[in-house]
Amino acid sequence: QLQASGGGLVQAGGSLRLSCAASGIIFSLDTISWYRQAPGKERELVAHITRGGNTNYADSVKGRFTISRDNAKNTVYLQMDSLKPDDTAVYYCKAEESFTWGQETLVTVSS
Repeated sequence: QLQASGGGLVQAGGSLRLSCAASGIIFSLDTISWYRQAPGKERELVAHITRGGNTNYADSVKGRFTISRDNAKNTVYLQMDSLKPDDTAVYYCKAEESFTWGQETLVTVSS
């Protein structure tokens, strides 16, 4: 199972850190991704981190978001800085090899 947390309401330019805590899967061997879905839009991949620590980001968040993992805590983080109203969405984490989706967490950025 994956449990996402850390969402909330923040003003444009602010920061939030999302957490994705895992249990019941071999977390350290899995690629973990963050996705988001804004109202009226399709779900999109925001960032992912491989078991080796390699990362990849959507162009829309490069330079503003940072994904990291702490295998000892079975947790992946998404640090979101310089937030924009367009970042408003429901965010999900996913363990790719385990095909496990986490619960959603809502991020709302006000202008």
